[in-house]
Amino acid sequence: MIWNAEGPFLADVSFLLDAPAGKHGFVKVVNGRFADGDGKRLRFWGVNFSFNASFPEKKDAPAVAAHLARFGVNCVRIHHHDWRSPRGLIDGSKPDSRRLDAEMLDRLDYLVSELKKRGIYVDLNLNVARAFQDADGVKDAGVLGFAKAVTQFDPRMIELQKEFAQAYLTHRNPYTGNEYRNEPAVAIVEIVNENSLIEYWARGRLQGGGPKPGQDPTWRDIPDSYAKDLDRLYQEYLSKAMAADAAAIRKEAGVAEGQAVPRLGPAQFKEASALRFRTEAGFYIALEDKFYQAMAAYLKNELKVRAPVIANSVHASTFTPYPLSSIISKLDAVDTHVYWQHPSYTRDANGKTTAFKIQNTPMVNEPERSTVVTLHRSAVLGKPFTVSEVNHPYPNEYAAEMIPVLASYAAFLDWDGIFWYSFEHSAASNWTSRYPGHFDIRQDAVKMSQLAAGALVFLRGDVGVSRKTVTRTIAREDMVESLRKPSSAAPLFTEGAAPGALLRDDVRIASFDARKTSRLPNAKPPYRTNTREIEWSVRKGKGVVAVSSARYEAAAGFIKENAVRLKHLNPTLDNAFASLMLVSLDGKRVSESAKLLLTTGARTGNTGMTWNADRTSLTANGTGPMLIEPVTGSIRLSNMGRASRVEIVPLDGAGRAMGPFATAEKILDGFRVRLGEHITPWYLIQVWR
Repeated sequence: MIWNAEGPFLADVSFLLDAPAGKHGFVKVVNGRFADGDGKRLRFWGVNFSFNASFPEKKDAPAVAAHLARFGVNCVRIHHHDWRSPRGLIDGSKPDSRRLDAEMLDRLDYLVSELKKRGIYVDLNLNVARAFQDADGVKDAGVLGFAKAVTQFDPRMIELQKEFAQAYLTHRNPYTGNEYRNEPAVAIVEIVNENSLIEYWARGRLQGGGPKPGQDPTWRDIPDSYAKDLDRLYQEYLSKAMAADAAAIRKEAGVAEGQAVPRLGPAQFKEASALRFRTEAGFYIALEDKFYQAMAAYLKNELKVRAPVIANSVHASTFTPYPLSSIISKLDAVDTHVYWQHPSYTRDANGKTTAFKIQNTPMVNEPERSTVVTLHRSAVLGKPFTVSEVNHPYPNEYAAEMIPVLASYAAFLDWDGIFWYSFEHSAASNWTSRYPGHFDIRQDAVKMSQLAAGALVFLRGDVGVSRKTVTRTIAREDMVESLRKPSSAAPLFTEGAAPGALLRDDVRIASFDARKTSRLPNAKPPYRTNTREIEWSVRKGKGVVAVSSARYEAAAGFIKENAVRLKHLNPTLDNAFASLMLVSLDGKRVSESAKLLLTTGARTGNTGMTWNADRTSLTANGTGPMLIEPVTGSIRLSNMGRASRVEIVPLDGAGRAMGPFATAEKILDGFRVRLGEHITPWYLIQVWR
């Protein structure tokens, strides 16, 4: 993939972007959807920039922004940028974490200005991975790691978060002339990232003791000093908010009046009474809610931030979403993160990763547990719904299914934004042609070509929105009790909930405090959307998702075994597993279009990459360049109106023509396009009539 190329670009979809970003005023929420200043609906097709990706050298920033625009990206989530310089925005030369690095801030400012020029908004994160220091006046700073959970109740850390927000959001970008709080190209401001008291309690990380040997440095147990602070806050909660029930809880805990009631750990959840369990859960819910409300009030009322504010993200596929969803839905939007088969890691005593493992199976075989269902289970009626992190992490051999499936359902379910995690972790000057880790998509030819096609599908609305919205309600006691349900209760964690219903209709939560939890209508495979444009079927254990709309057709999965036949796109492939996306470039129906974009996807991998015996990990990561498994065989283009000739133009890593061109074979019911003669995942199809 060539990020700094010169044109002409035949696959350029930057016409989808309305430049400059914010030209119609500030992003706002209108009738539960994101809209621009004129009230026109906005959807965000985004990527994440992590670490140094947000700080390119100035000479590279224009090309980076232009590259994103060509692929239809209209929003960048500025993420994991609160590290110490030179890896992040915080001045690493100082003993505290309270000052911004002038050079890094200047680089970010210039990048934002270049993005804005091309119609690309930014999503600014406030607290992701900040390393608090002793000089900040923070106790036990050396063992806090990212200080997850503690940031939500420790007064000093809350004060420091407000201070960072003030310094960052009131900073005037000299290249746009605006402070970030008053910048119309800022689409979203996020308070924290994957940081929840409720989750930390349910996962046993609030008992104290600090980091354990071999523990993930991101998800550390909190130190004893902060566990004692929580103990004190819990006793105050019992004596005030729950005074009427305190005696019964003390009796169950076996402590006398005046003694502290010990907080529960996960090993005690099963035996705890409903009263004791729900009381303690209510304490964490109230404390986390208080934090978001106070931060949102500070951002909006004191700093006068104009952009919508998101509290946090529902972020674990095998963990109940509802307690956190109930809190974050009180702010401007609901956000989610999910990965299909996120790698699990083996670590040494110091927490350093030594190995990883993935399941490496296709999502199309498990529709009920898919990322589509796991994400959309948190959608709330009347609130914008965004997905700010999602991926099929490398080296999953079925990742070619991700964008065709998610782009199609995101359009059908009417999501307000989807951000792939991530585009890159490094500054542009260090971009290479190999996969450096599990998450970057920038160098993946299949995912990137699909990114451009998916932008057309999602931003233009080439898949129709659900014809009806089914509302579901959740009783508060069920919401709380879901915290002690096993991971086997995923994805929906409620009785009588049919996950397949979320693949048929737009299902949204109307209440987290209902009299009873509602049952979802039953749904059985194959799952067809109520618009009849998407069908997810599994035959003999092999799945496929097929999409057919006026401007777009696609198939992803075991296409050959399922004998996929669509109105226009009829494949005969050699590959066991593959994906195809055929989308109109000129906005006309496929049958009338003069220019179509065709993407083909199968496996990708580094040169020299080798698998272990059961294909769940790598014994060698390999080097650049990345390789693709070419999709070979042919497709038949049918029902193409009065088409007289079809020409196929293979495209290079920048979306430019590479020869030789080929003319499709005219056959009785259309045209046959042969695949695999050029080693590329995407083609321009030109049609003459």
